[in-house]
Amino acid sequence: MILHLLLLLFSHLDSISNAASSDDFSTCLSTSNFTREEIQTLLYPPNAQNYTSILLQNLRNSRFNTSQTRKPTLIFTPFLESQVQVIVKCANKNRLQLKIRSGGHDYEGLSYTSRVPFAILDMNNLRSININIDDQTAWVQSGATLGEIYFRISEKSKVHAFPGGVCPTLGVGGHISGGGYGNMIRKYGLTVDNVVDAKIVDAKGRILDRKGMGEDLFWAIRGGGGASFGVVLSYKIKLVPIPPQVTVFQVFKSLEDNATTDIVHRWQYVADKFDKELFLRVNLGLYNKTAGALFVAMYLGDANKLFSLVEKQFPELGLKKEDCEEMGWIKSVFLWAELPVETPDADLLIRKPPVFQPFKIKSDYVKRPISKEGLRGLFSRVVKSGNISVKFNPYGGRMSEIAGSATPFPHRAGNIYKIQYFSFWAESGAAAEKKNLDDIREIYDYMAPFVSQNPRAAFLNYRDIDVGNSTTGGDNNAYDEGKVYGEKYFKTNFNRLVQVKTKVDPDNFFWYEQSIPTLKK
Repeated sequence: MILHLLLLLFSHLDSISNAASSDDFSTCLSTSNFTREEIQTLLYPPNAQNYTSILLQNLRNSRFNTSQTRKPTLIFTPFLESQVQVIVKCANKNRLQLKIRSGGHDYEGLSYTSRVPFAILDMNNLRSININIDDQTAWVQSGATLGEIYFRISEKSKVHAFPGGVCPTLGVGGHISGGGYGNMIRKYGLTVDNVVDAKIVDAKGRILDRKGMGEDLFWAIRGGGGASFGVVLSYKIKLVPIPPQVTVFQVFKSLEDNATTDIVHRWQYVADKFDKELFLRVNLGLYNKTAGALFVAMYLGDANKLFSLVEKQFPELGLKKEDCEEMGWIKSVFLWAELPVETPDADLLIRKPPVFQPFKIKSDYVKRPISKEGLRGLFSRVVKSGNISVKFNPYGGRMSEIAGSATPFPHRAGNIYKIQYFSFWAESGAAAEKKNLDDIREIYDYMAPFVSQNPRAAFLNYRDIDVGNSTTGGDNNAYDEGKVYGEKYFKTNFNRLVQVKTKVDPDNFFWYEQSIPTLKK
């Protein structure tokens, strides 16, 4: 009975707080010359008619869509960069935590959930793309998706691309600011290695470009997580040259075949040493209910050259000439997104993923080839789980040429490949979630002896709350807590990120559960 009364009281207090926050913000916006009509299109409290649909339109992980999940006090949906300035100023004035959401792909939901009262700044409407083929650049706003960028580039040119990720619905803001990798990293590096300018709203509400923000902050928002430092409005990216036709192949090897272990083991010795134009990934998992290793490749060249290269350097794969298929780069985007290559190009403009279900993802880096025995142990655990898949993404090439301090992303030379662990499940409820989280964590624990150590490194864009989190941004514990996950994501670059954060946001207004902390006061 007492618990019931307390829940009613807290619910009542939340509703009072929500109303007060909405009124306070409306007042703040109106003093900035916003009309009532503008405010109604920018600000959505929980009792607004479109609140739920706006909240869900960019919510990608259904683990964070439960009755127990704290919902935002307000959702902001600006259409203009100047509106973002005012929203930041008003949020700072009212000390309301802002969660900045571009595409909503934060794997731990940190762009749309919080432990404390918060608001979402949804960048969905800020998604313009301006391409200049003459100087091979483009300005892209943070709310745009990779699919929209790829489609717009393809409209202008068949021999240009952008080396971004393979998921078309990823939002630009989070993807680039977190490091951003794709299947051209061995040729052109990460997305952040191909950014030449940016615009950000800082904690004071100022819009700054690269010159205005300075090189330290420009460095930080290219791989250090933009939401720790401000609201990244847009990036100016470099387009890269590609041939009119690229070549792809997919070769499946069953795990029931003992030779598959030998093939995957051998892959570790050649994948980072191929020509830069070749990216050859290994996916471990169930395919049509058969456990196996799927070798997926993209080559920036023709089929004859690719076949000759693989036959010479990786004959164990048993690649056949007919496995290799030439196609335009834009069609290869669908293959890598696991969609039919016959899909109309315009479908890249669809912003919502085809599935909405709970998942958990983790990451690792491999510096020495894993033994055959170690691989067998991994294979058996993947098969036993039934719904966990593992991807080996090769490094080398351009990734080994760029210094680990050039951007906040430090995982360059010395890494053979990166591992991504996926667990997706269809069942609902706490018991199903616990089982699936336990399964992927057990595999992650098993892999500890085979991956990077001191620290055990992780990739920021594969957000993983298990590697550490900040419980509050308002005391000296924040630095100690931040160091735990910060050194795993950024290694020694963490120290420079903290220095930049302390300089540009000393009051730690842009705080979230894995943000860069300020120095101890």
